[in-house]
Amino acid sequence: MTEDEKKLLQAKHRMEEAQARNRVKERKARTRRLIQEGAVFEKHFPAARHMELDELDNALREIFP
Repeated sequence: MTEDEKKLLQAKHRMEEAQARNRVKERKARTRRLIQEGAVFEKHFPAARHMELDELDNALREIFP
């Protein structure tokens, strides 16, 4: 393996690592957003805390057809 091939492979790995870090960062941002939105939702619709997921889905479909 030549020096240029090694450098190219290292650059490729650095790019893959950077992309993986970005995916983790985006996933964490999405998780945070969903938690915050869920908290706001529960604040204004407290009955949702005690509903199963399918019950909640059906209730929301009735409110927002």
